[in-house]
Amino acid sequence: MQYWLIKSEPDKWSWEQQKARGDAGEQWDGIRNYQARNNMRAMEIGDKAFFYHSNIGKEIVGIVEVCSEIHPDTTIDDPRWECVDFKAVCDVPKPVTLADVKAEPRLADMSLVTSMRLSVQPVKKEEWDLVCQMAGFGEPV
Repeated sequence: MQYWLIKSEPDKWSWEQQKARGDAGEQWDGIRNYQARNNMRAMEIGDKAFFYHSNIGKEIVGIVEVCSEIHPDTTIDDPRWECVDFKAVCDVPKPVTLADVKAEPRLADMSLVTSMRLSVQPVKKEEWDLVCQMAGFGEPV
């Protein structure tokens, strides 16, 4: 299993909207950055990701799971742009802010710190486990 972080501006697509999609999930469309798209190409069904509210809140608020293989982004007629679908897994007990992540020295190399603008980012297993702990999970999700 691989781990990721996906960003969304909550006034455009919020965690509450993501949860409302249920098990059907939602395609993670609108990505127009090659590195972010390539990260989605590397995803497999069952991979997990942190759902991060960017711009407003700047915090990890939930966990999602990849629930589809890579497929064309249906919002554009351009074969270069593909996406996967995500379904909500759970809320985090305590949101983890960008400031929290930056204050933790063991997360200094996390993409959220080093590649802040990238909307689909890889997360290392040890980073995943630590952020899950910071979020109040007894065990990593």
